[in-house]
Amino acid sequence: MVEKIYQKYLKELTDWCTSMTCDRAKAEDLVQEAFLRALDHEELFRNMTEQQCRAWMYRTVKNLYYDRLRHERFEITEEELPERTAEPSEYEELEQKELLAMLPEEERLLFAMRYMEGYNSRELGEIFSMPPATVRMKLASARKKLQKEWKG
Repeated sequence: MVEKIYQKYLKELTDWCTSMTCDRAKAEDLVQEAFLRALDHEELFRNMTEQQCRAWMYRTVKNLYYDRLRHERFEITEEELPERTAEPSEYEELEQKELLAMLPEEERLLFAMRYMEGYNSRELGEIFSMPPATVRMKLASARKKLQKEWKG
């Protein structure tokens, strides 16, 4: 079952994780680590539906990302500045990433999955183990924060 999930959802998970981390290489590492964990729990996958396996993978990637964030707080990192020769579309993309980075982690994840990946509140609720109404409330909060930042 893990092989089937890998073939079917690798790109989807990597794209989602990239929107969450704003770093393709980090996203690929996290997704690969999640699949390694899935292999360690292969017997668990045998008793789950494909949708449950998919949700397990999303939760695992999210948890791995949160763990990495906690560990990175203690590391000193140097931020790279964008190159001066960047095209306007790259600046726009950078501006979007900066705006999203202002949101709390959970709201940023929900916002990216809803408006960039196309998930609905019910699907997000299943992935994040919360009621759809809570998802909608958090999305409304994220939109309000982004609108305030955009206007300011």
